[in-house]
Amino acid sequence: MALDIYVGSLTRYYVGKWETAGARYAREQGIPYQTVRPHPESHDAVTDPVVVKEAVQGWRSSLEAGLRQHLSTGLSWEEEADSPYFTDRPAWDGYAGLVLLAAHTECPEFPLPECATAEWDKDDAYQAAASRDFKSRFSHLYDVVIWLPCRFSFKFKAPDAVGTQVWFGSSLELLDELRRLNEETYRISSDRKFEDADEGNRFDKSARLGLEMFLRLAQLSVEHQLPMKLDY
Repeated sequence: MALDIYVGSLTRYYVGKWETAGARYAREQGIPYQTVRPHPESHDAVTDPVVVKEAVQGWRSSLEAGLRQHLSTGLSWEEEADSPYFTDRPAWDGYAGLVLLAAHTECPEFPLPECATAEWDKDDAYQAAASRDFKSRFSHLYDVVIWLPCRFSFKFKAPDAVGTQVWFGSSLELLDELRRLNEETYRISSDRKFEDADEGNRFDKSARLGLEMFLRLAQLSVEHQLPMKLDY
């Protein structure tokens, strides 16, 4: 099961008018490609952009009402089905590399992994940094599935637009945290495309890849005022 990052309207996402990085590459190369979902859509799934947009906006209004006392401003972003979108594929190794880079930066008493891994949740530094009592500087990196292009300092768990319970964060806070993490670690440029050097299965390779992709896509989320979502 692949992991992609999607930045765009949720209406476009749920209508399905977008391509994963793998699907885009296959199309450009003329290679057959099929995206397999763990929970395939039913034949009667709603795909009318107008209906989906109304449903997403209704969900957003309900979410805002529940959070109103904690928000300095309302929840607002572009929800057109034809708004721009951006994607890339860090894969699970790249995502885990980023999460563990943040956790080990916060908890340097634990040794960094030597090899890339997709099992970040078993890492001692991650377990310490993601615990309820830990005052994390990178909390919007841990466990969040959807980042909204609005400013709030906390993360929260709630149903998404199709009723799945997920963690939400702010893409503005995420970008701040990624920039801070970058300054404390690799100091790579957010507009530089990752060059896949031959570094074998080393942790640095996956962590740099994850950090570069998330920096670039979080910047796009903020610049275009569009949600950012993990897709798998």
